[in-house]
Amino acid sequence: MTDITPHSLLARIVRPTDVSRLGMDDLARLAGELRRVIIDQCSTGGGHLAPSLGVVELTLALFKAYDFESDKLIWDVGHQAYAHKLLTGRAERFHTLRQLDGISGFPRMAENPYDHFGVGHSSTSISAALGMAVARDLAGQKHEVVSVIGDGSMTAGLAYEGLNQAGDMGRRMVVVLNDNEMSISKNVGALSRFLSRKLSRPAPQRFKREFESWLASIPRIGKDLAMYARRSEDSLKTFFTPGMLFEAFRFTYVGPIDGHDIPALVDVFEQTKGMDRPVLVHVLTKKGMGYKPAETNPTYFHGVGGFEPETGLVPAKPGGGPKSYTEVVGGTLCRLADTDKRIVAITAAMPEGTGTDCFLQRHPERFVDVGICEPHAVTFAAGLAAQGFLPAVCIYSTFLQRSYDQIVHDVCLQNLGVKFFLDRAGLVGEDGATHHGIFDIAYLRHVPNLVFMSPKDEAELAQMVAMAFATPGPVAVRYPRGVGIGAEAPPPPAELELLPLGRGELLREGADVLVIALGSRVYPALEGAQELEAEHGLSVAVFNARFIKPLPVEQLLELAARFERIVTVEEGCLAGGFGSAVLECLADSGLMAGKTIRRVGVPDAFIEHGKPKELRARAGIDKAGIKAAVVAAAGKKALGS
Repeated sequence: MTDITPHSLLARIVRPTDVSRLGMDDLARLAGELRRVIIDQCSTGGGHLAPSLGVVELTLALFKAYDFESDKLIWDVGHQAYAHKLLTGRAERFHTLRQLDGISGFPRMAENPYDHFGVGHSSTSISAALGMAVARDLAGQKHEVVSVIGDGSMTAGLAYEGLNQAGDMGRRMVVVLNDNEMSISKNVGALSRFLSRKLSRPAPQRFKREFESWLASIPRIGKDLAMYARRSEDSLKTFFTPGMLFEAFRFTYVGPIDGHDIPALVDVFEQTKGMDRPVLVHVLTKKGMGYKPAETNPTYFHGVGGFEPETGLVPAKPGGGPKSYTEVVGGTLCRLADTDKRIVAITAAMPEGTGTDCFLQRHPERFVDVGICEPHAVTFAAGLAAQGFLPAVCIYSTFLQRSYDQIVHDVCLQNLGVKFFLDRAGLVGEDGATHHGIFDIAYLRHVPNLVFMSPKDEAELAQMVAMAFATPGPVAVRYPRGVGIGAEAPPPPAELELLPLGRGELLREGADVLVIALGSRVYPALEGAQELEAEHGLSVAVFNARFIKPLPVEQLLELAARFERIVTVEEGCLAGGFGSAVLECLADSGLMAGKTIRRVGVPDAFIEHGKPKELRARAGIDKAGIKAAVVAAAGKKALGS
C-alpha cells in the first residue's frame, strides 16, 4: 500500500488551490514526495511510471499558475496523469490505482471533478480544449483552457486538425507541448526530428555565441548590433526550434522551456495567461525523471508491472513457460518473411507491444513504424498491397478502431491484400475501458471481402498467420493479451498446415447442449463441458468456430439440426458480435424455431479496469459464466430433474 505520512505535504493537498498556496521550496519538496509515491505504487501494482515521473514539475507548475476550480486542464492520452490524481483528492485511494473498483489509470470525468475530459487514446486534447474554449466564449465565461500533449501524440493527424482549427478561430487557449522525444517507444518520423532541433543543443548555442561575438567586433556600431541581436533572440529561437511550425498555425510560440524548472514554468504560465490568442508552450522533459532505472530505460518503464523499487529490477519469471500470443505472431511473421520478400511489417509506435521488434532486427528494410498514426498505417499498407506487397498491419484492437474508414474504403472496397493482426483483442485488464479490444468483431464482420479469424491457442494462431498470407485479399486475425495455454509448439512456417477456409472443428461430442465457442473462450468452454458432465451428467458438445467471417455455415447448420439448446461464447461485445452472426445464420436458414439459444459475451456496457480474470468473471464470460449459461439453456429437462 502506498505510504503517505501525516506529516508529508501531500497529506495536506486535497484540491488544486492547496498547491497554488505553496512556495517554491515547498513545491520542490512536494515533487520529491510525488515521485516516491508514484514509484512505490507502480512497483507493486504496475502502471505508467516513466510518463508520470517526467511531468511532476510540469504538473505542479500548472497547479501553481492556474486555478483548476474554474480553469480547465486536459491531458492527452493520460499516461502522465498520476501526479494530477494525487493532487486532486485521490491520494488516500492511490493504492487502488488500476485495480478492480479502484481509481482509473487515466483521467475520467465520472471519477473526479478535476478530470475535465476523459482520455486514453492519443492526440485528442487540442480538439477537446478548443471545444471547451468555444463553449466558454459562447457562455460568456472567462476561465483558462489548457491542454498538455506529448510530442509522440503530435505525430497524429488529429492533433494538427485541432491546431489548424484553433489557429483559424483564434480562441484564447494554451497548448503545452511536453517534448521528451518519446511516445511509448522512441519517436519516429520527420516531425520528430524537427521537434528535436532544440536551442540547448551545442550547434545552435555555438552559432549564437559566435554570431554575437562577430557583431560586437565591428568598429563603432558592433556593440549596438550585438544588443539588437540579443533582443531578436526570439527570431533566432524560432529559426532553430519548431516555433516556425506553430507560428504558421497562428499560435504564439513560447519555448523551449526546461520542464523540470518549476519557477521558470510558473513564470511562463503566468505570462501566457493574459494572451488573448492561442499559445503553444514548448516544454522539454525527461521521461522517467528522478528514477534512474526509468530514465535509462523509459520504453520498458512506460507501462510496467511489479519491480523492486530500490533497483528497478523485475523478479525473474519461471523459465520454459508458454509463449505469449504476441511472440507467436512476431516470430511467425519473421520466419515467413525470411522466404517471402513481399511481406512488410507495419506498426503504429508499438514495435515491442506488437512483437514486431524482432522483425525490425531481422528485416529492417521491410519494417515501418508510422508513429501514432493508425489511419495512415492502414492506407499506407493499402498502397503497398496495390503494388503486390503483403503488408502486415500489427495494431492493438482498440487502436484499430481509429482506422475504420480506411479499412472499409481503402482496403476492403478495393479487395487489397492487407493482413491485420489485432493484438489485445478482448478484455486487456488494468488499462480499462479505453483499451479493451471488445468491439472489433462487431465493427469488422460486416465489411465485405474481409476474412476474419480467431485462434483457440498459440499453435492455431501460427497457422492463421500463415493462412493470412496464403489467402487473397484482406485478412484479419484477432488474439488476446498474454501467454497461450501451452499448446504444442508450431512447426516452421513452411510446414504449417493451412486451415480450410470457413471451417471450424468439433472438439467434443455431446447430446444435450451445443456450445459454439470462439478464440480465447474455447478452452474455458471445454473445461466447463467436462465439469458439467461430471457434476450434472450433462452431455455438452463444444465446437471451435475459428472463423468469424466466413462463418462455418455448413457445419453450424448440421450441428444446429441436431441440438435444441445452443450457447455461443465469445470475448467481445454481444451487440453485433459473433453470437449475433450465428443467430443470423440460423434465422436465415429457418432453424430458429423451437430452439433455446443463449449468447455469452461482454454485455452492452463499458467494462472498467481490473485484472483480466476478475473482469471476465464480472462479465460472465469465464468458465463459471459459461457453465451457468449452459445450465440455463439445458433447463430442468436436460438436467434430469
